[in-house]
Amino acid sequence: MDAFLPGVHWLMFSRVPVRILGLALFATCAALLAFGLYLQHIQGIEPCPMCIMQRYAMMVCGVLGLITGLHNPRGRGLLVYAALLAASALAGAGIAARQSWMQWYPPAVSECGPGLEYMLESFPLSSALPMIFRGAGDCSAIDWTLLGLTIANWSFLVFASILLGLGVFLLQRRKTRH
Repeated sequence: MDAFLPGVHWLMFSRVPVRILGLALFATCAALLAFGLYLQHIQGIEPCPMCIMQRYAMMVCGVLGLITGLHNPRGRGLLVYAALLAASALAGAGIAARQSWMQWYPPAVSECGPGLEYMLESFPLSSALPMIFRGAGDCSAIDWTLLGLTIANWSFLVFASILLGLGVFLLQRRKTRH
């Protein structure tokens, strides 16, 4: 790409306004969440507890993108938003990685566990979270694929892309300030 546009690097996030990047993140997360709802309500694919936790992480990323786009922070405010976004994307990537592992190496005994809502209503959070991350039989099920990758695999790639893009943005921003 550099051969076509000398002096312009294709990953120049630091030149794109923070407002545009935040709103683009929001739009991307909203589209992915809408697709998840389409798979659930139109295609009849019920999400497992780990899928729902990934949705929450995606919602937080999207809301942070929207707030960033509307607020257009500078300096330390931008770093606060970046830290919150990184934490949410890391949580989502961790959950997606765990679910992907369960899909590649399913447990010997595959039982359907209780749903997320039941676990959160019936158990204290300190007991429910380990149950969620242990996964249920339905967390290892592969109901849908695209290009050979499951929903959990794609979710991991999206969260990893958010982290990579955020890292590149912050590094470029740091270089342009010094």
